[in-house]
This record gives sequence, structure tokens and C-alpha cells, in this order.
Amino acid sequence: MKLVDEAEISVTAGNGGNGCIGFRREKFIPLGGPDGGDGGAGGDVWLQADENLNTLVDFRHQTRFKAQRGENGMGSQKYGKAGDDILIAVPVGTVVHNVDTDEIIGDLTEHGQRLLVAKGGKGGLGNMHFKSSVNRTPRRATPGEEGESRVLRLELKLLADVGLLGFPNAGKSTFIRAVSAATPKVADYPFTTLYPNLGVVSVEPGRSFVIADIPGLIEGAADGAGLGSLFLRHVQRTRLLLHLVDISPMDAMNGGEHMPSPVEQVRAIEHELRKYDPAMLEKPRWLVLNKADLMFEDEARAAAEAIVAELGWTQPWYLVSAIGREGTWPIMLAVQTFFDRLREDAADAAVS
Repeated sequence: MKLVDEAEISVTAGNGGNGCIGFRREKFIPLGGPDGGDGGAGGDVWLQADENLNTLVDFRHQTRFKAQRGENGMGSQKYGKAGDDILIAVPVGTVVHNVDTDEIIGDLTEHGQRLLVAKGGKGGLGNMHFKSSVNRTPRRATPGEEGESRVLRLELKLLADVGLLGFPNAGKSTFIRAVSAATPKVADYPFTTLYPNLGVVSVEPGRSFVIADIPGLIEGAADGAGLGSLFLRHVQRTRLLLHLVDISPMDAMNGGEHMPSPVEQVRAIEHELRKYDPAMLEKPRWLVLNKADLMFEDEARAAAEAIVAELGWTQPWYLVSAIGREGTWPIMLAVQTFFDRLREDAADAAVS
């Protein structure tokens, strides 16, 4: 299923029921007095994260949600029934924005987590509340309050541990095929991946992580060029970035247009990350030089070392052939060790 990662919906909570004006009238009780009951509260609107959903596509067909109104109060001090709440299921990883104020209302990151997005109105008071020593027969009741109404923008951010960076056609889809059971589309033209793909890498029972193959990046992505906004939104949540670069000189020309060199591609993506969110450059980022199979082994190694030297790269780097699955699994083992160490450090910090 294609991932729809943004939707706009309107939600309206239920109005409260009106209070009742009533008087007790029973035989032999001439002074029964006021007995009008309160109106019921209006239903609330909730969002709930559901791990079985991975898209917001349903909200293309249904965009309006309204909770039930509370019932009016009745005589004999009978309270009106509260309106039923509405529970709207959304994928885990959904960020909820208030369109009118542009504020973030909440972030649903765990299965079953709920978020109140519109509060139902309170029920009105019946006339039994207004009886006093100077007003034995009050003919006053209050109407129910209106429920809250909001326009919400839902934004889905993938909850992946590892994100794959890289220009279009760098080999990200091939790489995720090589290391997981994911089967994204693979072809020799740019923007093969139009929607993020998730794959689970299982090193051994009980040791696994989620890797995301995300649409390729081009210059100007932070300003919305190409698939940039889609790409950058999803890498924000990842804890480790694998930066794939094509080292093959055969791809230096694409349809007659000059392609940036490997070093230029790395610098361009760093520039877009900095423009979109400087904190993303602080994430651990490993360099993966791909398509080594298109060069002789010695040439590929020399080219890789030259790229690393020109970049002044200090983090881990790897030379691989994703299509031949050469050198990919050692990276996965290193990634798993990286996450194991993070968990150990967190556990030590919790104890201390």
C-alpha cells in the first residue's frame, strides 16, 4: 500500500444537552418544587495510535468527524445521557497539528496511545439547581455548551531505527532488499522510490531493528523540491543514518546531464539537512559507498579511500555492492552492535 503521509480533517465534539425546567407534581405533595435534571455532556473526539495502520489514506475519503450530542435533562431529576465519544484510529507515528494556530497538539508514538482532540460541551443545568429561599419555583435552566471544533493536520513520520540517505538512484532500494525482507521497486532511473518502505533486519532471535528506504534527495529538498519534504520528514525520527553514495563513474552522466561527484552529493545532502533541521546533522551518520561491483576491486577501494579523504570523514564508512550483497551484512552487524550499546548505556544511566 502506498503511504499517504499527510491529511487534513475536521473534528467536532458533541454539544451538551440542555437543562430541564420541571416541577414535581404528585398527589398529596402540593409543594413538590423544581425537579428539572441536567443535560448530558457531549461526546469527545479522540485519536488512537494503531500499529496495524501504516497510511493516512482513509482520510482522503472521510474528512469530517462529529461526536454525539448529549441528551437533554428531564423531569423527576433525571439527567440526560452523555453523548458517545468518537475514537479515530491513526498510524503509530502520527503528529497532530491545529491548523488554525499551527501548534502541535500531540505526537502518537506508541500503540494504543490516545489523544483528546476535541472536548465535548458540558450539559446545561436543570432548574432544580436554582431553587432558593426567595425563589421556590425557578423557571430557569441553562443550555448545554457547544463542543469544541477543530481542523487538524495529521502528519505521519516513520518510526524507523535506521534511515537510508542518498541521491536518487544511489541504490537504497537495492540495499534494503539485500538486508531485509522488504521488496521495494528497483530500476535504473531516478525517483524509483516514491513512498517510504520499511524493512525489518533480524540479526538473530531477539535482536532486530527497522530500516527505512526513503525517497531520494536532490538539491533544494529543504525548500520542497523533488521529494525533499517527504524525505526529510521521515528521517527526523531515526537514530542512525546510512548515507549511500554511488562511486561508479559510469553514472557520472545521466541523460546527457552531468551528475554531481560522490563528494558533491554528500555535501549537497548535508546542506539540505542543515537547512531543514540542524539537529539532524548531529545524528550518527555512516558512509556507505555503493556499486563497487562496477569497478575493479583495487579501483573501487582506491576511489572509496579518495572520497573519504576528500570529505575528511571521521565516522564509520563501508564499501559495498548492494546488488551482489557484498559487504552489506557486516554493516547490519555493526548497526545491531550500535543499538545494543545504546540500550546498555540507557540501562546504566537508569541505574545510576
